Amino acid sequence: MTGAVTKEDYLEQEKLEGEILAWAKEYAAKHSYVLNPDEKKLRVVIKGLARNLTKHGARYCPCRVRTGEQEKDRLIICPCIYHEKEIEQEGMCHCNLFFRWQESGKLTRVEHGEKES
Repeated sequence: MTGAVTKEDYLEQEKLEGEILAWAKEYAAKHSYVLNPDEKKLRVVIKGLARNLTKHGARYCPCRVRTGEQEKDRLIICPCIYHEKEIEQEGMCHCNLFFRWQESGKLTRVEHGEKES
């Protein structure tokens, strides 16, 4: 076996990414977040979540390191345990998947050391 990706593998991965994107959109809407408006960055995170689901059996945050210890690693299954505090403090989660949506209808990102006006 060469490890080459077949057309079926590719289509299955595309389907899985679509399902994760749909889940992320639903989760964001339910929690008054928005997804990263940068399509390229959004796609990278979605691909990482899909890859981790396929390879490790769960939507592990692609931006955090798995320890291999199930109890610790379950904390980084997306949405990870840290995302709410990160969004509250930084305006987005660590992976840049979920962003805070302001009442003004504008996306906000709090730069390190800056306060929202």
